[in-house]
Amino acid sequence: MIVGIDLGTTNSAVAWWHDGEAKLIPNALGEFLTPSAVSITDDEEILVGVAARERQTTHPRSTATTFKRLMGSTKPVMLQKTRFLPEDLSSLVLRNLKRDAEVHCGQEVTGAVITVPAYFNDRQRRATRRAGELAGLKVKRLVNEPTAAALAYGIADREDREPFLVFDLGGGTFDVSIVEVFDGIVEVRASAGDNRLGGEDFTDVILNLARSALNLPAAFEDLHLAEQARAAAERTKRALSEGESATFSVLWNGEQHSTQITAAMFDGEAAPLIERLRAPVLRAMSDGNVRADAMSEIVLVGGATRMPLVRRTVTRMFGRFPNTALHPDHAIALGAAVQAGLVERKADLAEVRLTDVCPHSLGIDVMEVDQFGDARTGLFAPIIERNTVLPASRLKHFRTSMPMQPKVQFGIYQGEARNVIANVLLREVDIPVPPQSASTQIDCRFTYDVSGLLEVDVTIPASGETHQLVIYDEDNDDNIEERRAALASLKILPRDQERNRAIIGRAEACFETFLGEKREVAGELLKYFEGVLEGQDPRAIAEAATEVSTQLDQLESERYL
Repeated sequence: MIVGIDLGTTNSAVAWWHDGEAKLIPNALGEFLTPSAVSITDDEEILVGVAARERQTTHPRSTATTFKRLMGSTKPVMLQKTRFLPEDLSSLVLRNLKRDAEVHCGQEVTGAVITVPAYFNDRQRRATRRAGELAGLKVKRLVNEPTAAALAYGIADREDREPFLVFDLGGGTFDVSIVEVFDGIVEVRASAGDNRLGGEDFTDVILNLARSALNLPAAFEDLHLAEQARAAAERTKRALSEGESATFSVLWNGEQHSTQITAAMFDGEAAPLIERLRAPVLRAMSDGNVRADAMSEIVLVGGATRMPLVRRTVTRMFGRFPNTALHPDHAIALGAAVQAGLVERKADLAEVRLTDVCPHSLGIDVMEVDQFGDARTGLFAPIIERNTVLPASRLKHFRTSMPMQPKVQFGIYQGEARNVIANVLLREVDIPVPPQSASTQIDCRFTYDVSGLLEVDVTIPASGETHQLVIYDEDNDDNIEERRAALASLKILPRDQERNRAIIGRAEACFETFLGEKREVAGELLKYFEGVLEGQDPRAIAEAATEVSTQLDQLESERYL
């Protein structure tokens, strides 16, 4: 039996395709949602789900939650004296769901379709796959969470649907997908998201408001009080979904600490988070070439969409009320069950097909020469751009940078940034080339399928040699914290003038935001302006700044909302 699993940041769920429909499977407590929490007792017994979550405030050093946000990293999670990786903890949750399914269905669960945030990168997806395998599951497919929700919504009545937008705000991640349904085909046209934005961040807003109001910064540094305060903040957040004010209250050292949090206070402090919801929506609409007024529905999924602030925001963004017909906590698991049924080739799903897209651009690092003849290395050359329908195969031509060059060394990257250091390195490879008096042509083909298999074929026409590399679910021991530190240093790289730094950041953002010709223009503008800055001529810099700003204005002139 193959099941569908929503492996969530806050809660997880499992479902299966049975008797012609997707059905949720209850856990041992008869509930459909299992908290994504793991705890270890003094006698080293592992607790998962509600039992673990209940120990969060009382045994904070023995309990772990929200570890999904660490997936793909090698950052350890310590429970007492035991060291776990994020994928280890996720595997314990998956194993628990597998057991619940076997008990409820009376069958052995051999495989699973597991959902992941649409904007999970390759490293995070591989970690999720490994977690499934550690749990004793054969991972048949990883499905993007909004795609799963779209499956649940799209086949509800098997009718055709014009493009609709799935707005998925969960506990730890935010995803957007634009989907169309026609002739039994559920087609994803574009996806975007933010892996560091979710309901937990809105809980932090409540926590910060309470900390400020109670004036207890020192006490809040205590781990036990911090966990109690977080639980109180979560309760307050939920209460604010029902009323205009709520009481935040914690008991510490025999004294009750309470303060009133109003909806207006929460809305004001959460404004930066609300603003972050806008960019992925715009990007998905731009990539999918769909305007707001052309959308047939705005479908809300994810527990955090229950917040009135979020629903008001979506209503204002699109000028209409969103569709809340799907259960926000159940939709993704139900969609995963549909995909599980498709994998099992269930007869009642014979006419249903799903097409998905590549969530991130894939390419290599290259060297380019600017207008002054200076070489710039470590630049990203996309080969398969994000939101390309899968499976996909793309070919691009490159040349060696110097005559008589005996080999070419390049990295294979995933991401959107102009500089490859800000993207995810998948593999580095050395390719021998025949030394020639002129530059040698190199043909590089990327082939990427829905299961996450990337094949790289490098052909040297001069010699006829072809080198093939397959990248699929291999361990990657890169330290994610070191990478974040490296990125932080890049962001504060000094520039002479504030305006120049702003222009560079804006051009880099345009390169990440746009595709095709617009992306190429943004890359050329960035290369041109950085070249002028190297010249250190104030007049030339001022003229280039004006010119580049004008062209960036033109690139950004088209708006979808």
